[in-house]
Amino acid sequence: MFGKSNKLLIVSMFLLFCFASCKTQEEKAAEIHNHAFTIDTHVDTPYQLLNKDFNISEYHAYKRGGSCVDFPRMKKGGLDGIFFAAFTSQRDRTAENIQFAREKADELIDSIYAACDKYSELAEVALNVADGYRLEKEAKRAIYIGLENGFPIGTEISEVERYFKKGVRYITLCHTSNNDICDSSTDSHGAEFDGLSKFGEEVVKEMNRLGILIDVSHISDSSFYDVIKLSTSPVIASHSCARAICDNPRNLSDEMLKALAENGGVIQMCILDDYVKAPDKNSERYKKEMELRERYRKMGKMTKEEEQKIWAEWKQLQIDYPKDKPTVADAVDHIDHIIKVIGIDYVGIGTDFDGGGGLKDCADVSQMMNITIELLKRGYSREDIHKIWGGNFMRVFKQVEDLAEKAKA
Repeated sequence: MFGKSNKLLIVSMFLLFCFASCKTQEEKAAEIHNHAFTIDTHVDTPYQLLNKDFNISEYHAYKRGGSCVDFPRMKKGGLDGIFFAAFTSQRDRTAENIQFAREKADELIDSIYAACDKYSELAEVALNVADGYRLEKEAKRAIYIGLENGFPIGTEISEVERYFKKGVRYITLCHTSNNDICDSSTDSHGAEFDGLSKFGEEVVKEMNRLGILIDVSHISDSSFYDVIKLSTSPVIASHSCARAICDNPRNLSDEMLKALAENGGVIQMCILDDYVKAPDKNSERYKKEMELRERYRKMGKMTKEEEQKIWAEWKQLQIDYPKDKPTVADAVDHIDHIIKVIGIDYVGIGTDFDGGGGLKDCADVSQMMNITIELLKRGYSREDIHKIWGGNFMRVFKQVEDLAEKAKA
């Protein structure tokens, strides 16, 4: 009935079908993950770069208190792009402290360029959306730069453009305390401006003009709504979670999520444990961490030796008082909730690695695939996963670029 060639064709097709259907979930996840443009929008790795003994071109096996990110681990974890945050902590708003923070931010940014220049065969500083996709094709890591905390800007609007020219492509408006731009979600003294300051309004407009992404992570609810109302471009939350799942002021409420979606922006799910699950505030670990953070906040200008001492204490804390961290499943619960509230087009991933981020089963950047595996288990499609891993964020990034270009025309 069938010719020999037809029989061979049928057998071949049957074997191909069997092979495809017999793929493990891990293999399916790897295929989806490796075909996506994947980006993590927040890590604090630049402080590692200031350590002369840390070589970002070498693979570092994860250990408690150690680093979470290097170029080889990014490759292993299938991560194409990443935002290195130039983070400066909050101090009293004196001219001296602002200048110190400015110098520290510049030092961190310069360290990013130095690392990429030194290992140019592995990574490159990226300045726009097109750079990210180009570097993916070249099998290099795309290293974007964010400024975490607008404190170094002080009250000098020209600093916004200076940072843009240095390659900064998002600015987190504030950190754990109020600054000259806006109120923080966690300032112990409460609101100062009841949202954005007058200067903060100028900063938002200048960021729109230049094409810098406005990052609303860390800012207060009233600051958030002020930004949403004023910004002519979509905004991002570079590393935040859903408040309905974990009641932390750093996370976004359902009402804020809806406002973010109406703005066309995106929330990048964070995997820092306290934002994924509420911490045990009675634990010895929590008390020690709060003591260290409070002491750090009270310090003014630090010498390099003092800074290294604080950094070493933070690493030692991770070793002496290890956290019982949440799992990838706990983190993906936040993605599920966000999508239930506002849909698939407004969520991504910003881990906060090297700044406290990490889970039991996603401790460093080499284990990023575990998030994809969990998404696949829950029935997310290839298209959905591609949106979560980078599509949504890059869409917003491109809109911000295009709106700035249009305004210049």
